[in-house]
Amino acid sequence: MSRPDAIADDTAAGRRWLSIVGIGEDGIDGLTPVARQLICGAEIVFGGKRHLALAAPLVRGAVRPWPTPFARAVEEVLAQRGRQVCVLASGDPYCYGIGSLLARHVAARETVTVPAPSAFSLAAARLGWALPETALVSLCGRALDLIRPHLQPGGRVLALAADGDTAAALAKMLTDSGFGASRLIVLEALGGSRERIRATTAARFDLVTVDALNTVAIEVIAAPGARVIARSAGLADELFEHDGQITKREIRAVTLSALAPSRGALLWDIGAGSGSVAIEAAMLAPAGRVYAIEVDPEGVAICGENLRALAVDNVRVIAGRAPEALADLETPDAVFVGGSKGSLAEILEYVFTRLKPGGRLVANAITLENVAEAYQSLRGLGVVPEVTLLSVARGEPLAQYLRYEALNPIHIFAATKPAAAAGEAS
Repeated sequence: MSRPDAIADDTAAGRRWLSIVGIGEDGIDGLTPVARQLICGAEIVFGGKRHLALAAPLVRGAVRPWPTPFARAVEEVLAQRGRQVCVLASGDPYCYGIGSLLARHVAARETVTVPAPSAFSLAAARLGWALPETALVSLCGRALDLIRPHLQPGGRVLALAADGDTAAALAKMLTDSGFGASRLIVLEALGGSRERIRATTAARFDLVTVDALNTVAIEVIAAPGARVIARSAGLADELFEHDGQITKREIRAVTLSALAPSRGALLWDIGAGSGSVAIEAAMLAPAGRVYAIEVDPEGVAICGENLRALAVDNVRVIAGRAPEALADLETPDAVFVGGSKGSLAEILEYVFTRLKPGGRLVANAITLENVAEAYQSLRGLGVVPEVTLLSVARGEPLAQYLRYEALNPIHIFAATKPAAAAGEAS
C-alpha cells in the first residue's frame, strides 16, 4: 500500500482527523505529494496568514487564520475534532512549532504529520554546521537572555529570531557581555526567493532592514573576562547576587551531586535564599522544573534577579514558609532543604511523606542542633541517611604569603525514599 493510500484509509476510518503539514518559503513547490493531498482534502485549513498564502493554490476547504491571542489556537483546532482538519506550520512542526502544542492534546494515532526542513536544518545546510554539535534556541516570544548559557568559547549557536530587530539586540548583548568578537551570520527567508545571508561581528554589527523571518548563527569568541556560564556543578559565587548567605560553590557542587537531579525531574529547593542551588539544579534538569521556596522578601527578590541574569526559565519562586507553602505544589522527585527558617524536623517529615518513591532528599545543616535534629528525624522516618561532613578552606593572600581561610563546616544529609513507601506519596 502506498503512503497516500495508507493515509486515506486511516482518515476515512475517522482515526486520523488531524494532519499537520510543514511548509517552507518555497511554498507548494517544496511539498511532497502526500502533503499536497492532505491540504487539498481538508475541510478546514488552519495556519498563519503567511502559511495560508503560500498554500492557497491547494486549499479547497475553509480557511482559518490563527486567532489573536494565539493561546486560543489549540482550542479552536480541538473544536473541529472528527472533521478533516489540516494545520499548516513553518518547516518542522515539532521543532518549536504548533505540532508540539497539539501533541499535548491529540494522540499520535489521530494525526498525520508531514514535516518540511526546519529553519535550523536549512541554516545548518547553508553553513555546513553539524546540528548535533550546535546549540539550538528559539527567541520567538522569549527573552534574549536564554542565549547566555550557550555562549561557550568556540561554540556554535543557531537562534530563531523573534523579528527583524533580534539580530541587532543579540549583537549588543554579546558585545556588552564580552563576546563582541563573535561572528554573526543572519540568514533571512531561507528556502525562498527572498533568501539572503549576511555576516558580521557582534561589535561591528551594521546590518539594516533585516527580514522578520530570520535565523541568527553565532560563532562564539570570548574575550578575557567574558561572562561565561560554566557547564559544571558549582558555579562561581560571583555569578550570583547574594547578601552573604549563599551555599558556597564547593558545598553546592557536593550538594547537587547528592541531589542527583535527572533531566526531567521536579525539584523543591526549600529555603532557597539567592537561588544558587535551585538555579544549578534547573540547569542540570533542563527538561524539568524547580520550585524555589523562600520566606524572606529580600531573598525572593534576589532569587528573581539571579534567574534573569543566568537565563534560567524553569524555576518558579514561591514566597512563603515551609511546610505551609508546599501544600499545593506537585509531588517532587527530589528535595533540597537548605536555609529554611521553620522547624527542620517538621519540614523533613512532611517532605519525606510527599516525596516520590525512589526520590532523593538532601538537607544541609551547619549548627550542631540542626545536625542532631536532621539525623534523628531521618532515622525516625525509617532511613539511615548518607552523611558527609564537608570542611573547605580557601587560599587567601596575606602580604606575600598564602594562608587558608576556612568556610563553615557543613553536614550534608542524603536519603532515598524506599519504593515500599509508595502508598505515602500524594
